[in-house]
Order: sequence, then structure tokens, then C-alpha cells
Amino acid sequence: MDDRPKQITGYCEPLSLRAGDHISLKASSHSPGPATLDIVRISCGDRTRYGPGFSETEIDSSLPDRVDLSEAALIPGSFASVDLKGLTAAQTLQLEFALMATRPSESQPVVVLEGTTGTVVEIALDSGHLIARSSVAELRLRSRPIAGRRWYRIELDVDLETGAITALATTAPTVSPGRDLLEVDPEPTIGDGSTGPVDLQTMLLAASPSGGRFDGRISSPRLGVDGLELSWDFSSDIGDRTIADLGGVDRPLELHQLPARAVTGPAWNGTVHRWCDEPTHYDAIHFHSDDLYDAGWQETASLDLPADLASGIYAFRLRGDAGDDRIPFFVRPAIGAPTADIALLMPSCTYMAYANHRMLFEGTDFVESRTRLRPEHEYVRDHPELGLSTYEKHSDGSGVMFSSRRRPVLQLRPGADGWNFTPDTVINAFLDHLAVGHDIVTDEDLHAEGVDALAPDRVIVSGSHPEYWSTVMLDGLEQWQRGGGRLIYAGGNGFYWRVAFSDSWPGAIELRRAEDGVRNWQCEPGESYHAFGGEYGGLWRRLGRAPNELVGIGFAAQGFDRASYYERTEASYTSRAAWIFDGVHGERIGTSGLGGGAAGQEVDRYDTRLGSPEHAIVLASATDFGPDMIRTKEEFEAAVTFPTPDPYVRADMTFFETPNGGAVFSVGSISWFGALARDGWDNDIAQITTNVVRRFLDQAPFELP
Repeated sequence: MDDRPKQITGYCEPLSLRAGDHISLKASSHSPGPATLDIVRISCGDRTRYGPGFSETEIDSSLPDRVDLSEAALIPGSFASVDLKGLTAAQTLQLEFALMATRPSESQPVVVLEGTTGTVVEIALDSGHLIARSSVAELRLRSRPIAGRRWYRIELDVDLETGAITALATTAPTVSPGRDLLEVDPEPTIGDGSTGPVDLQTMLLAASPSGGRFDGRISSPRLGVDGLELSWDFSSDIGDRTIADLGGVDRPLELHQLPARAVTGPAWNGTVHRWCDEPTHYDAIHFHSDDLYDAGWQETASLDLPADLASGIYAFRLRGDAGDDRIPFFVRPAIGAPTADIALLMPSCTYMAYANHRMLFEGTDFVESRTRLRPEHEYVRDHPELGLSTYEKHSDGSGVMFSSRRRPVLQLRPGADGWNFTPDTVINAFLDHLAVGHDIVTDEDLHAEGVDALAPDRVIVSGSHPEYWSTVMLDGLEQWQRGGGRLIYAGGNGFYWRVAFSDSWPGAIELRRAEDGVRNWQCEPGESYHAFGGEYGGLWRRLGRAPNELVGIGFAAQGFDRASYYERTEASYTSRAAWIFDGVHGERIGTSGLGGGAAGQEVDRYDTRLGSPEHAIVLASATDFGPDMIRTKEEFEAAVTFPTPDPYVRADMTFFETPNGGAVFSVGSISWFGALARDGWDNDIAQITTNVVRRFLDQAPFELP
């Protein structure tokens, strides 16, 4: 593995596919030049002493042996465009819209009309002032700088024969009469001569042709061209990337880089909180100068995967003088091909939620890591144009509600991060070690196909941190369980947040952090419902589907100073689940591993109050944590001091049976993976996991007690 500063990076499309399907690689290098290209199958991406060792195997393919890499640009910033080709303005233009600037002191474009000879008229922010410009005139639309996060209505007339610009700028009524201020109409500005006639080309919202971007909201734009009227209702087609023209000219507005929809507009007054109930209150789009949905890079190479390629974790491997990169993707069996009885469910929604997260160098939990960042995190730190994760705020302070994999995702690399993907490759390596012939399936597959994605498998093993779930995913897993499926929940903090997908924005997820939960930001008032589908966002626990109901346990506490051990309960010796500990000796298990033990980072608790099945067996519990391990935020009903030790801060290992011969085994800790590989898989955590995998693969049904 190369520890030099990263120069080569990329992404692929799609992330998950079947053997025989087509895949495309899009790569870039800051030091252009040739690079070797091949495909490797990754067994384990963890090269720390806690893992079994980095392991990959080169795979024959029809890829070219070498490719020439050049530097591809990343241009963040969401905006909207309207194709105006074929329209000519001979006499007048009228432009109306409302705006709320969230970084008003920044010089930014707001609306730009382009013609064949250049800019016809531009409305922009300039040191806090709203300015209207044409090729022959300039007008300050308001006598003093605008305020941040307040709505203003702009009405602009441009006389193309005289060059005069006439404008009215007002503030919208607010819920506070003391904040309602009506601005004096600016005097018309007479230009230096005629502007028109003009052959129009494009209208841009929140962008300029030179690359500038706007931070803030725009609402209800209208464009008049010599008697023709074009207008767009931003409360319609929410979730889509195009908005129809209501003026009858058939000029749809197209959105780029996934700005935020289902956000409050000028009419919102707090009487509704669900955009579907009163769409007129949500006639707005929030644009951000740091949004990045699709990098839009050119294809570097592509191929049709062999139809007989085994299911697994694969990667494009690029190696050149500038360094190397491995760009993972996931392969399922071809349709009609034999499938395994067991599959590892890769939590790709969680990978997207954390995509390019900055917690290791900006967060408060990982201060010590800032001096020993892996090259991938250094790259994220040095290249803000990569776009953000849902754990950051935009540059204007609003929370990041959308994330995408259609860009380089630096933590989705073997060995790049001790969180999520690399730990999941350790679980993959463990299943390889057992030689049970497992398949790979991803969250996106489960969302796209529902229960059919899991139907071939008797046993599903989760990743170490399956935190983010759509409704379709959760429904599919529950239906599979009711049919006799056997689930091994091999991690912690799973099934926690609801996310949403949209066919209009493939490869992206939406997250609304509503009301409660461990979070870096929270939704603005009135904005807790997803634009993708209109569902209420937030914690599955608050939505009435706590993870305890699904897997017996739910997120209880987090702390990152050290991990701990489990202590066996009496039930682990005497209950109907005692077989899980066959070959395991001693009362304490998982006494070493990443962080010092098998229980740590984020842990889950058995709690019948939250829906844990009463017939579930608690086999072992971990309680000996450091003082930083505290209850999750949703556990706080008031600002109180909890007892020490807190009986609700624990990791519980559980087992219970489900209908039609199924069962669930849950470990209750993200750190479980870090104890699996000790002593060449010869340890108590590996033995327990082996016992469960082999019994779950056995066709003999489990009987409900």
C-alpha cells in the first residue's frame, strides 16, 4: 500500500452489479501520466495488526493493461438552468423571483440571463448589496445590504431599446411585525444605449457562466420575453431533477448537483410541517456552493464482467509513478447462476452517508488522529471540492441532507478508514476463512429489489455498522426474516436512521436528521420530511420501528477511548442457545482486539421497553467501559446526571428464534470485527461466530419457544 500523498483517485458506475454486467471506471491524476490497470478481488483490506492481513487477488479481465491518466476537475455547486435557445427578446425583459441569501456578504451570482453575445442581465450579490447589471447599465436594488436568511422579492424590468433597468426590491412579510420592512423603489437607471434585440441562450439560477455559485434559496422565478411568460413552481415535481414550465412555452428548468428541495419558502408561517400538505409553503430550492452529486468525469475504461465471475468485493487497481488507488465495487452472481446459502450484506447506504467525512480531522471524538491521518483522509482535508458527507454542514451552516457515490469517495478504499468499509472486509475475510462460499449483496440491491435481493440466502451477515436504512430495505429484511431467514447482526448502531432514494438522482441518498439522535446538525423547522418520497425522517426508533424489534438490541451508548470485554451470563451455559459457546472457555470473552476488546465504539442494548423480544436470550454483556462511553442522545429526557456505572450503558449479545425456522444472533458492538482475527482466527470471538454461522447454515429449523 502506498503511503505517499494521494495523486490518483476515481470512482466507478455502478457500485454494485451482477456478473456479466457492464461497469465503467472514471479516474484522475494530479500528476498526469500512464498507469497500469487491473482488477483485484479483495478478501481483506485491513493491514493493521488487528486484522488478518491485507489480501487481494488479481483477476483476469479484458481491461487494457495501461491507461493514460489526466487531471479531471471537480466543480461543486448546485444550480439550475433553462434552455432559452430560439427565443429572441427585441424590446423588454421582465424577471421576478424571491431569494434568501445564506452568505450575503459573499460576492455571488443569483440569476444570469445569457445571450449569443454574452450576458444580457445579471442579478448578483456584491459585498452584501444586490446589484442588477446589463451590458450598458448597473443598478443597486436595495439602498443597504441585505440581511442573511430573510426573504426578498425582486421585480426587474429591462428596456432593451433604451438600456434602462427598473427594479423593485421588497422584503416578504414575516411572523414578526418588527422585522417587516418595505424598501423604497430604486430610481430607474438609464443605460448608455440600446441592449437589444437579443437572441437568448440560457437562464442560470445560482450560477454564472464563469463558475460562480450562490448559497441560499430562490423561489417562484418568472421570466417575461416580449409578451411571452415563463414560470416555474418550485413546490411541484419535488424529488425530480426537472421542473415544468407553467407559462406554456415548454422550457423546463433543470437542476444540477442536487440542491435541497422540500425546504420552506416565503409563504411558510409554521402552520404546516409536511410539504405534501401545503406545497405552496415549500416553493423554494436551497442551493449550496459546495454541493457535489456527480463529478461528471469522462470514462477511463470499461468492461463487461465475466458472466461466471464469483460474487465478491472487487476493485479497479491503478498504479503509476504518481501512486496508486483501489476503487471498490461489489459483484453479485449473474441472474440464473447458482447462489450461496449465505451472503454478506455490505452497508452501502452507510458508506454513502459517511462519504468523505471529515470527523478525523474536524470532529471532537478523534483529536489524536489528526497527526497520523492516512493519505485518503489527508486528501479529503486538502480537497474540499470532493463534496461533503451527511456528517458536515454546508459552508452556509445548513446541514448536508444529500450524499452521493458518483464522485471519488476516499474512505471507500481498503485500509483507508478504521470505520465501515475496511472493518467490513475483515468480516468478509472471516467468511472466506470459513470457506462457506458466501455471496455479496448491498443496501442498494436491497432497496432496488426488496425481499427478492435476499431470497436466495438462508443466512445474512451484516456489516460492522449498518446504520442507514430506507423503508424498502427495512421492509425487505423483515419479510425475509418472517420467511425463515437467519440474520447475524455482526456490529453495532444498526438500523438507526431512515434514508430515502430517488430514481431521478441515482446513486444518492437523502437524510433528514429530525428531532433526536446523535447528530452533527438538525433539520430546520418545517423540513423534516424527505423530498424523495415525502416520508418523515429521523430515527427508526422514533418512527416506531426500533432496531430492538428487528435484531433484539438497539443503539445504547458510544465512546471511543477504549473497548472492553463481555462477561457471559448464566444463560450462555444452560439455555437452549448454549451451543453458541461450544469450544469457548472462561467467563470473559473478547478480552483483546482493536481498542482492547470486542465491545466498544458504539454498542447496543437489549431492552423490552423498546421492543426486544421477550423470548430473546442475553448471552453476554459488556459494561466495563471508560468514562467517555455515555448514553445516546435519545436516551436523555432531561439534563440529568446518570448513575455510575450506568446500567443502560452496555453491549448485549443476544439470540432469539423467528417464524418459519429462522433466528437472529446479535453481537451489540462495532468493535466485534476487531477481535475476530486474533491469533490467526483462533480465539473465542471467532469460535462463537463460527458456531453461529455453521448452525445457521444447517437446514434444521429453529423452534419458537
